[in-house]
Amino acid sequence: MEADVPSLHELFGPDAISEETRQVNDALKAQIAAAPQPDSLDAARHAFATGASGIPVSPQSSRARSQTLSTAAGDIGVRVLVPEVVRGIYLHIHGGGWVLGANDMWDDMLESLVRNAGLACMSVAYRLAPEHPFPAARDDCVAAATWLVENAEREFGTSCLLIGGESAGAHLAALTLLRLRDAGLGKPFKAANLMYGCFDLGLTPSLRMAAETPVIDRAGTERFIAAFSGGADPDHPALSPLYADLRDLPPALFSVGTLDPLLDDSLFMHMRWQAAGNPSELAVYPGGVHGFNCLTGQLAEAANAKAEAFLKAFAP
Repeated sequence: MEADVPSLHELFGPDAISEETRQVNDALKAQIAAAPQPDSLDAARHAFATGASGIPVSPQSSRARSQTLSTAAGDIGVRVLVPEVVRGIYLHIHGGGWVLGANDMWDDMLESLVRNAGLACMSVAYRLAPEHPFPAARDDCVAAATWLVENAEREFGTSCLLIGGESAGAHLAALTLLRLRDAGLGKPFKAANLMYGCFDLGLTPSLRMAAETPVIDRAGTERFIAAFSGGADPDHPALSPLYADLRDLPPALFSVGTLDPLLDDSLFMHMRWQAAGNPSELAVYPGGVHGFNCLTGQLAEAANAKAEAFLKAFAP
């Protein structure tokens, strides 16, 4: 038995949050409070892209290149980073509430996977809501994943595929795996790295209770969901993977902080993933807010290192 691994209830105890994490969270709250509130969608996108919304934006990598994939669903833009020796390919789907963000904002994290895990990384420039509501973003991610299934060996010298994302990206990654499985194309994807995803668009209890929490809260998330769903039923399994048939999916790592309004999404999805017969790991980080792995400090470092080790284990 691993005596140094805390039990789940200990992770939520009053003394579980380190002083460093408290300081990181306080600095984040102060930055958010001092930032002007966006008065338009364009302003909100600019704030997210520049880090003014609280989540830092990584510098762009000189290694990264833009590429356009020609798919049956149309042209899909991707951002690609490739190591000298490719052990596997990580299909990355960025976060931003399906409304914000771009695939060129995560280079530091992807560079680390290139350097430490030997993974080529491909991040998808999927269409954003509300201009392009469901199923546009999902279909773009499925098209990119299908392109990899068909072309990875020729383009990168390996057919070992991995997938993952953060927040809305984790949600889209889960939807992508379901579509691939149903099309008979899911087997090449060996593992899924799903960080603090929104898996129940009808709102889990932790999100229902979230008011004025850092980065996201209930009101803001409901606006994102409304923009993404475009009038479709948010409880339908096609939109909320928590309610889908989850059989025959790859091993997954679910990572989430205890202060994240989407905490229950990861707790519930981890258990349903296992109940469907799939291997699943759950990593819960005391004091982690939404997007905590993009912040400074040991908590972020631990979460990113665990995700890298998880993915690396599936790349030969």
